[in-house]
This record gives sequence, C-alpha cells and structure tokens, in this order.
Amino acid sequence: MDAIKKKMQAMKVEKDNAMDRGDVCEQAAKDAKVRAAKAEEEVAELVKKAQQLEVELDKTQEELLTTTEKLKEKENSLSSAELEVNALNRRVQSLEGDLETCEDKLLLATNKLDKAATAADDSDRMRKVLESRAQQDEERMGKLEEELKGARNQAEDADKKYD
Repeated sequence: MDAIKKKMQAMKVEKDNAMDRGDVCEQAAKDAKVRAAKAEEEVAELVKKAQQLEVELDKTQEELLTTTEKLKEKENSLSSAELEVNALNRRVQSLEGDLETCEDKLLLATNKLDKAATAADDSDRMRKVLESRAQQDEERMGKLEEELKGARNQAEDADKKYD
C-alpha cells in the first residue's frame, strides 16, 4: 500500500505539475493571443498607413507631373523669350549701325551746308561789292557821258566859232 500511496502521491505531484504546466501554457496562450491581437492591430494600422502613403504618393506623383509640365512650359517660354531678346538685340545693333551711318551722312551734309552757306555769304558779299562797283561805274559813265556831251557841245561851239 505504501507503494500505491507513493504512486498516488507521485501521480498527484505529476498532476499538480501538469496542471501548473497547463496553467502556464494557458497563460502563455492568453499572452500570445494578446500579443497576436496587438500585432494584428499594428498590422491594421500599418496597412492603413501604407494606404495613406500610397494615396500621398499618388498625389505627389500627380503634383510632380503637373510641376514638370509647368516647368517645361516655363522653359519653352524662357527659350522663346531668349530668342526674342536675341532678335531684338540684332535689331538694335542693326539700328545702331543705321544710326551711325545716318549720323555720318548728317555730318557730311552739315559740312556741305556750312561750305555752301559760306560760299553763299561770299557770293552775296561779292554781289554787293559788284553791285556797288556797277553803280559807281554807272555814275561815272553818266558823268563821263555828260562830260562827253559837254565836250561835244564845246567842240561844236568851237567848230561854229571857227567857221
């Protein structure tokens, strides 16, 4: 009987140990379930965050496309503006060349005009001098004609007296 008692006690200890192990296993299972639930919540949150990030990525990609298109338009506008500026610079250079040519021609024309004005002034002075001489010559001719008439009259009178 002692053996049976010992056996019963050993079985009881074994049962208690098994119960303890079962309790420990149940507790471990509960802890594992709690951890699994937390992990599932974290997974759900991560999935939600991943979906939000995908939405943000899509929005960002759309913004990138829009910005890239705007950049291309601005680059095209810049290129067009640069071409226009270059064309205007060439036009300005051409106009400056034309201006220099016109200024040179104006200078030559001004010099010619000054020479012509000087020549006109000289001609005018000469005309006045010649008119003055002509008038003096006419007056002298008038006097000489009168003297000639007087001399003829004297000569005629002298001829009449002599005859």
